[in-house]
Amino acid sequence: MKEIDARGLVCPQPVILTKKALEEITEGEVVAIVDNITAKENVSRLAENLNYGYEVSDENGCHYIKIKKANEALKPEGKEDSIVIVITSDKLGQGAEELGKVLMKSYTYALTETTTLPKVVLFLNSGVKLTVKGSEVLENIKKLEDLGVEIVSCGTCLDFYQIKDKLQVGIVGNMYSIIEKMNSAGKVINIG
Repeated sequence: MKEIDARGLVCPQPVILTKKALEEITEGEVVAIVDNITAKENVSRLAENLNYGYEVSDENGCHYIKIKKANEALKPEGKEDSIVIVITSDKLGQGAEELGKVLMKSYTYALTETTTLPKVVLFLNSGVKLTVKGSEVLENIKKLEDLGVEIVSCGTCLDFYQIKDKLQVGIVGNMYSIIEKMNSAGKVINIG
């Protein structure tokens, strides 16, 4: 068993250290020790995304994520089949702001009605404003999540705009997990 002490480290460091430790072994267990809920969630998501079994226990204000790596992980779904959409603005296109907001509302609605749904929709920069309370497209994004699309908002971006506490749909991601989702996609579509 390998132990990673990531207490006091901010994301994405706990995820990166845990992933490196998992890459160093062919099978066995890695225990990541973190001291904040964001790191706990992000390291747990790493295990899920890699299709490894994991258990979380809490002790003395710390979270222990025990990840079991078997000789053969479950095969993830085909890369060629997956689509990741990256939304980097709260409006669509350049030009009139009001028109851009109308177009974004239309885009997110049309996305819920397509037959080929994306695997993940990532929200970066001012795009995170679409996933928080008061967003004009919130219902469309919630519908996407209900249809099985993973919704991820950049934590640094939410913090920058001081709206993390207003998040209404999806999860908070870090740049490392966002890059992993983009790299594992068959196709990445940038909207902004």
